[in-house]
Formats: sequence, C-alpha cells, structure tokens
Amino acid sequence: MNANERMRVMIVEDHFVVRTGLTAIINSQSDMLTVAEARNGREAIDLFREHQPDVTLMDLRIPLLTGIEAIAAIIKEFPRAKIIVLSTFGGDEDIFKALQAGARAYFLKDVKGQDLVGAIRAVNAGQRPLPPEIASRLAERIPRSELSPRELEILRLIAKGSSNKEIANALEISEGTVRVHASNIFAKLGCNDRAQAVSEAFQRGIIHID
Repeated sequence: MNANERMRVMIVEDHFVVRTGLTAIINSQSDMLTVAEARNGREAIDLFREHQPDVTLMDLRIPLLTGIEAIAAIIKEFPRAKIIVLSTFGGDEDIFKALQAGARAYFLKDVKGQDLVGAIRAVNAGQRPLPPEIASRLAERIPRSELSPRELEILRLIAKGSSNKEIANALEISEGTVRVHASNIFAKLGCNDRAQAVSEAFQRGIIHID
C-alpha cells in the first residue's frame, strides 16, 4: 500500500513523548500514516484545515484552546471530521462534552495500541466505538441535572476555598443567593457539603485543576 492509499491521521497532543509514541504506533501500521502533529488547540485547527486528515486523535487538556473547543471549531468548519478523543480524564462530564462537541469516540490514554488502531479504523469506516467503561460513565451522566453557568461559577469559587461572603462579593450577589445556589449544586451532585461537592466535581470532570 503506497502513501496515497494509507489512512491519514493527525495527532493533537502537547506532550512530546506521548506524541512521539502515538506517531510510532500509527506509522507502524501498513494502512496508516501520521500527516500532522499539533501541540495546542489553535495549531490543531490550522493543521486540520491544511491537511484535512481522515482521522484525528485529540487530547483534551492542551494549551491555548481546550480539546473540546478545538473539536467544536473543527466540526463547525468540517462537519464530517472524524475525531477520537484520547485523554487521561475519564469523568462523565468530560466524555459528554467531547461527544456533544462532535467527537466520534472517546478513549483513555491507557488504551492498548491494538485497540487504538482498531478504533481509528472503525471511526474511519463511519463507526462510533466507545469502550464499555466509557459508555457506562456516559450512561450514568445522562439522568443527572446539568449545573447552570452561575452554579458552575460558584462551584469553581468553592473549589478555590472561597467563603459564601467572598463569593457574594466577587459575583456582586447576596450571601443568601450564594447559599441557595450552593444548595442546588449539592442536590444536583448528590452531595451533602462543600468538600464532597468539590471532590465529585473533579472526579466527574465538571471542573479541573488549572
């Protein structure tokens, strides 16, 4: 199979060692070829536009633009783009947002090489493979209520250790309003207090450590 017949793959990953390893795995396949490597979200969009790969492997935590923002921008311009998320984050919210943005599949970085290349072939063929553990986490997320933008804002401040008074001052609202929002946040996350809510939010990928 010559280079023109091989599946063209783009890798979006800011860590050199991981990027190099993925390139080696892909280029070792007789039917695949790495055509571009992006280190951040803006490069991902520019290089996709330039190369228009068959399949893209996308990390979520990348500089300048997040992986989800890059996916959304690429899909807006190229609706048929085939993107696989490859992430260390397995929270149900991360998975939901990535698929909502337009990703065709979602895998964790501990995936075996043979499973990854199988997923690339499947996505290229029009399928949407999801590992059982990812499908299970996504199913758990669906019945839950989403946090509103204001609740997310307050949750992030809670995670930083801000008191109700500090949150009220920062957002120019009353402490009573903060308490109401906090109560709604706890209910939606199934938690009883701030510590539990923050822990749950990190585990699910609702908020991340900057």
